[in-house]
Amino acid sequence: MADERMLTWSVEESGGFESSWVVTGPGTLTARGRAVGVRPEPYWIEYVLETGRDCATRRLRVTAEDASGTRRLDLRCEGGRWTADGRPLPELDGAVDCDLGRSPLTNTMPVLRHRLHREPGEFDFLMAFVPVPGLNVRASRQRYTHLGRTDGGGRVRYASGDFRSDLEFDQDGLVLVYPGIARRLP
Repeated sequence: MADERMLTWSVEESGGFESSWVVTGPGTLTARGRAVGVRPEPYWIEYVLETGRDCATRRLRVTAEDASGTRRLDLRCEGGRWTADGRPLPELDGAVDCDLGRSPLTNTMPVLRHRLHREPGEFDFLMAFVPVPGLNVRASRQRYTHLGRTDGGGRVRYASGDFRSDLEFDQDGLVLVYPGIARRLP
């Protein structure tokens, strides 16, 4: 049974907001969203995210606009092979998820897949990182660690390089608070 809802975050990192229609079902997540920000420069983005089994990324389509113009990205993962606008990205072989910069939504997929908002565990991932507003895809090593349950969900540590943050998730595995980055509005 699918659950559809509109989520909105205040995105402190960009001085803006992100809103997304999110549909979750058994092992799947799809989303259509928009975000605006003023840091590092004014921009807006629109995206559509589609996952397959175990919330693994199948496709992320993004349009970004800033003072330098409009860019589009069609990022796909088919059979473990990633492409950006049809161009192969062999450096992402083995990656399962995308990570859209300045977006708390894409931290959800690995957490849901491994139930890290509810159960102990620590996992390392290779991600297809998409910086915003540039949209130049690159590989990113990330670690997610279950820290504990909360009344409404759980806490999970996100780490990449020297950066670490303890995120709060709701009972459905969707980000509530990403300290210094974003906070979901009620």
